[in-house]
Amino acid sequence: MAATTRIIYQPYGRNLRPGQAVVCRDGEEGRRRAEKALAAGSIEGAHVVRITVDEDAGDYSDPEFLLTLGQVPSAE
Repeated sequence: MAATTRIIYQPYGRNLRPGQAVVCRDGEEGRRRAEKALAAGSIEGAHVVRITVDEDAGDYSDPEFLLTLGQVPSAE
């Protein structure tokens, strides 16, 4: 299988615990999901990231952060 690019919406809830990550069609869908959930108060923050995945080889690229909204865990 060839490497594919995926856009992931990663929400964070109370105490900045990660919620269920969601694969999105594109960055715009990820942004809409994050903004809607944040406005509803159902999350504290979110990342939308792009990664390249080759599942057969077990290779995952470092995430490219497309969007960060609200409070998210520190990278430290």
